[in-house]
Amino acid sequence: MESTQTKLVVTSVKNGVMTLELTFDPGNCYTHEMMRQIDEAVLKARFDEKVHVIVIRGSGEKFFCAGADINMLKTADPTFKYYFCLHANETLNRLEHTPKLVIAALNGHTVGGGLEIAMAADIRIARKGNSKVGLPEVNLGVLAGTGGTQRISRLINKSKAIELMVTGETYSFETAQELGLINQIWETASNQEFLDKVQTYAEQFCPPNKASKAVGRIKRAVQSGLEVPFESGMAIERELQQLLFQGEDAKEGITAYVEKRKPAFTGK
Repeated sequence: MESTQTKLVVTSVKNGVMTLELTFDPGNCYTHEMMRQIDEAVLKARFDEKVHVIVIRGSGEKFFCAGADINMLKTADPTFKYYFCLHANETLNRLEHTPKLVIAALNGHTVGGGLEIAMAADIRIARKGNSKVGLPEVNLGVLAGTGGTQRISRLINKSKAIELMVTGETYSFETAQELGLINQIWETASNQEFLDKVQTYAEQFCPPNKASKAVGRIKRAVQSGLEVPFESGMAIERELQQLLFQGEDAKEGITAYVEKRKPAFTGK
């Protein structure tokens, strides 16, 4: 197992899964420096052929991420705040468009910018408990400015998205699942058991279990295709399919089906 320790983001790779652990007290809140480290980790995952899936989680047991560091925002000037938001937008867009599956493991409160990070992931899995989720930025006199207004309105009903943001309510993981913000909620005896289950869940999308390039291109077809006209989305789908047909895993998958055996994917 390879591990790299940084000040605010801890990255580790195990069995094809890169984990990004957000670490900043209190609440794993993010600063510009943390976002830069997230950005760096995403780029590292892109170039590492041994990484097939990315998992993002918070340190400790109380928070996934409580959003941006309010003290930092209080002291920063408007110019810094603008470019802070711009870079955060670029970082989460890079995460969202990386052709590798991204799973957010919500092991605690996921509010404000924390939910914005989670919404840039492809799948959100939460640990059952009393944690809250929401975009309460209106209570600070601002809006969810790290992609929050755009992503939540694409994930759930537009009118409901507006209502949740203008009221600034926080709500349970169960309510978030009903809205479509969370895919699954797991009841576990401990935080470590939850994280271990997430690791096992993520590994199913890695070789030899799955053709990870196909998983990544399915993700790209959806993330990119939904933002363009339908015919353009179909073109994106065709091009991605052609790339997969040229790979070894497509040949292995088709051959294994014909030979009535389990395929052994390599991620190529």
